Amino acid sequence: MKKSNEDWKESLSEEQYRILRQKNTEQAFSGEYLNNKQPGIYICAGCGNPLFSSENKFDSGSGWPSFYDSIDNRHIEKVIDKSSGMIRTEVECASCGGHLGHVFDDGPAPTGLRYCINSSSLSFESENE
Repeated sequence: MKKSNEDWKESLSEEQYRILRQKNTEQAFSGEYLNNKQPGIYICAGCGNPLFSSENKFDSGSGWPSFYDSIDNRHIEKVIDKSSGMIRTEVECASCGGHLGHVFDDGPAPTGLRYCINSSSLSFESENE
């Protein structure tokens, strides 16, 4: 999915643009979906690509919504991130290239992964609607 910066600015909120397109991070414990416990699917706020299921969400205590697996590994890209003076694995939307967050290897079974994702990079589709 290719859009110009101007198109992204028109289709996203200022906060979504800052995170999805400029690779920033929302403040810990401030995100809309941190404490969401409803059943449903988390999709990319930029393009609607299904990313994470509420079934794989857990409370990591990190301050960001955390998941131990994605819906489909083909829906995300993992990229080495050497910013901020450290080496991490960034998670991007495979469809639009939007920055979602980072993945770490300190999560629960069965994967041992912790996808630490910005709420502003997500939209939520409730199973109950």
